[in-house]
Amino acid sequence: MSAKIFIDGEHGTTGLQIRTRMASRRDVELLSIPEAERRNPALREDLLNSADIAILCLPDDASKEAVSMLSGNNRVRIIDTSTAYRVAPDWAYGFAEMDAAQAEKIRAARYVANPGCYPTGAIGLIRPLRASGILPDGYPVSVNAVSGYTGGGKQLIAQMEDKSHPEHLAANNFLYGLTLKHKHVPEMTIHGLLDRAPLFAPSVGRFAQGMIVQVPLFLDDLSDGTTVESIHAALVAHYAGQDIVTVVPLADSAKLPRIDAEELVGEDRMKIYVFGTGAHINLVATLDNLGKGASGAAVQNMDLMLSA
Repeated sequence: MSAKIFIDGEHGTTGLQIRTRMASRRDVELLSIPEAERRNPALREDLLNSADIAILCLPDDASKEAVSMLSGNNRVRIIDTSTAYRVAPDWAYGFAEMDAAQAEKIRAARYVANPGCYPTGAIGLIRPLRASGILPDGYPVSVNAVSGYTGGGKQLIAQMEDKSHPEHLAANNFLYGLTLKHKHVPEMTIHGLLDRAPLFAPSVGRFAQGMIVQVPLFLDDLSDGTTVESIHAALVAHYAGQDIVTVVPLADSAKLPRIDAEELVGEDRMKIYVFGTGAHINLVATLDNLGKGASGAAVQNMDLMLSA
């Protein structure tokens, strides 16, 4: 019997990509609400409560409203792609490769909070070094990143692509989050095992999909005896036994003249690089902001939950 999946917000950027990934699948039945009826609360509530798994592709407040519509229904399981529940203690964080036990936590969970695209890269770089003791308490972590503009949803897509839009953006690259209070910082802090909030500097480029996340480090301020090789070895050990996150060999990284933010567009995985020049280290993650950074991760989490 096919599992019933309802994508609440299926006509948005993330929802459409999830639908595309499941279009040819025969092991799931997609419950769909016509775009003209997407604001019909009764129909929406009925579909939410009819699903085996509901994937919420909504703003934070709308996600919370959707969860409240399940009051008294203990059968429906939820994957939420908003920021509403990413640090909630009773929600499993949907980054399966985050540590060895996380996939099983997702598989057994009723509520799963899909990670943000930036935090997937940042946590993917930071957490292994915290877990291994390489990154000491109090280290002033900074995270620099650039994303494809689809990460901003339909509004930003229109601003970037439609020259007649009243708020058209002509910039090829722009910084935002200039107050340094970005909504992704709490999940980076908690799931990155940090005891001090990182300084996060996000930006958007004039390309639709793709992402580079960088975490620069001063080698002398890391744990005694740390080397480029030991950092790389810690990352390799952390991600051993799975094929979603790849740690590029040091020798291969050393040959690269550049890294393309779009190198993993259309793929649902992540690559990690380690670069070192004497006292300085640069950790780099590349991913598709709508792949492993959003829709691909949601489908991966759904598959884990269906395998329970």
